[in-house]
Amino acid sequence: MDAEPSRSATPSSSVSSTDTADTARPPTVEQSDLAQAVPRAGFSRGVVVALAAAALFGASTPLAKVFLGAVDPVLLAGLFYLGSGIGLLLWRGVRFWWRTNGTREASLTRVNLPWLLGAVVTGGVVGPVLLMLGLARTPASSASLLLNLEGVCTALLAWGVFQEYYDRRIVWGMAAITAGGLVLSWGGQPQLGSSWGTVAIMGACLAWGIDNNLTRKIAAVDPLQIAGVKGFTAGVINVMIAFTAGAHVPALPVLSAAMVLGLFGYGASLVLFVLALRHLGTARTGAYFSVAPFFGAALAIAVLGEILTVQLVVAASLMGLGLGLHLTERHIHAHWHEVLEHEHSHMHDEHHPHGDTEEPHSHRHTHSASRHSHAHYPDIHHRHGH
Repeated sequence: MDAEPSRSATPSSSVSSTDTADTARPPTVEQSDLAQAVPRAGFSRGVVVALAAAALFGASTPLAKVFLGAVDPVLLAGLFYLGSGIGLLLWRGVRFWWRTNGTREASLTRVNLPWLLGAVVTGGVVGPVLLMLGLARTPASSASLLLNLEGVCTALLAWGVFQEYYDRRIVWGMAAITAGGLVLSWGGQPQLGSSWGTVAIMGACLAWGIDNNLTRKIAAVDPLQIAGVKGFTAGVINVMIAFTAGAHVPALPVLSAAMVLGLFGYGASLVLFVLALRHLGTARTGAYFSVAPFFGAALAIAVLGEILTVQLVVAASLMGLGLGLHLTERHIHAHWHEVLEHEHSHMHDEHHPHGDTEEPHSHRHTHSASRHSHAHYPDIHHRHGH
């Protein structure tokens, strides 16, 4: 069962969705009436979970400073990822055992594996390795600036390769958020260091941009399963790199605390990121997630007593401008939905009127073809051309 849509070439039926168990092929009609143009609730949910993902990840940065000096930096990254992977997979196992009346989420299937494998290789193997190689040859001030390219790579790939729609408001919003990140990470006159180090870090950002776009292809699948597999793989790779470089295992309390922080700062954050991909698409989710450094800087001021600077105020203003441009997006036009068959977590509502339960659940179902107009975003139901 593929979480990615299966589409029919011929638009054929009214606005509805039916269980495939009940109807092998929806009835054919010419088209449905245009619906009233209203905002979609999925957008607000997507924004909330995307910003929550950014907050969790951003908060992990200042908290990670507690471990510096006690744990090798590469090993620390590996423990964060490993803690997230193990914790999320255990969480999913407990949830599966606890629920006896079906499942809320679709599971990975054979059809999903190429996308997952591509995401794991690019984001969990290539990205971390290139970053470690780049950091060894590039000063920290330059590395922090270069890492802002991940959001840019994610958006450019989403727009140029994966054909996710955009307009000038979204482009300017992404530019403002990226500029805010650059200001926030500016540490004075940057030293480029080795050109190969710069290229390696840029390559890591490209790898993570590919990872984000490939993950979007399977975003309808259980986010605990996706994030757990990715976290565990990245953890093993980073731990192996650290031990190869001569890192030593820290004391058990330190090791445990690092893995717990990773479970929330990396694991829960990635789960929320995948959920946001369902509602917003890759570029918009990546833009919201790019404000993570602001959350980290704000927490550093509140918890670690760092000083509020003009730099942070300017960065916050730019990021706020970018978020405002994204939040005020209104993309409305009449569009066709071809016959769509997929599986994802849903309730029986106006978009899934094939039952009467209000409990979130997952099963394979078919959306009939329709033509209507409403505010929409590149979520799992709106991947049509423009």
